Amino acid sequence: MKQRPRIYYSDAQKALMWDRWQKGESMNVIGRLFDRGHSSIQRILLEMGGLPPAPRKRSRLSLTSAEREEISRGVVAGHSLRSIAASLGRAPSTISREISRNGGCRDYRASEADLATWDRAHRPKRCKLAENRPLARIVARKLRKLWSPE
Repeated sequence: MKQRPRIYYSDAQKALMWDRWQKGESMNVIGRLFDRGHSSIQRILLEMGGLPPAPRKRSRLSLTSAEREEISRGVVAGHSLRSIAASLGRAPSTISREISRNGGCRDYRASEADLATWDRAHRPKRCKLAENRPLARIVARKLRKLWSPE
């Protein structure tokens, strides 16, 4: 039996899988969309315990792209970290860590730092229901009975 090369699904393809799955389509039907078997689709759906992942968003406390641009301009202009921090209303340690994490004073680029930060913020944590099968069975049983905490 010839083995097919592994396929890495894009975020758009995964969103389509979740959309079809929530509409009640079978894994076989969804798999045919991608010219794959149901096990390929099952792997994606079970990673999150059968629940669609929450959309990623940035913390309100993290530096914004505009703030990173200001840091970049300040570094190029030769301003001190304290003066950059004061102009942004941030702690000097925040600016110092941001610059050191993303190439130092010589190589700091705002757009690259923003992308790197977004990549580092990704939490590879699996859903608790995917990790703990007994817990998943208990939750499923409660949901079937329409259990409520009242």
